Amino acid sequence: MYLWVKAIHLMAVVTWFAALFYLPRLYVYHAIARDNDERESVENFKIMERKLYRGIMTPSMIAVIVLGLILLALSPQWLSQGWMHAKLFFVVLLIGYHHVCLIYLKQLAEERCTKRHVFFRWFNELPVLALIAIMIFAVVKPF
Repeated sequence: MYLWVKAIHLMAVVTWFAALFYLPRLYVYHAIARDNDERESVENFKIMERKLYRGIMTPSMIAVIVLGLILLALSPQWLSQGWMHAKLFFVVLLIGYHHVCLIYLKQLAEERCTKRHVFFRWFNELPVLALIAIMIFAVVKPF
């Protein structure tokens, strides 16, 4: 059972990260369309962003958390290891990032976001750093 839970957990992780990478990229294009007063494009981005966040990103985050908790219940000894503490720290940061994405989603939908496309280009890079750290902690287990 453990390996099945782990496999499904990893599928959820991949799906969540795909959405974490793609949604801020949509914000980049949305901000460019907004700045160029491309009304139809802006409306399309609002729909795409909402569907991605609600239909893919949030369900996959929930799956990651639930399946991760099941894995920890099946292997509670991990909670005494430093690499797991570090990994969970970055997971908590990603959950925060996920919710910051919701703040920007709402601001863009209500047309009150003042962030420019350059900001979202940099914002889009943050989950890459978390992915690198999480993968190193989970695979290499440095401490």
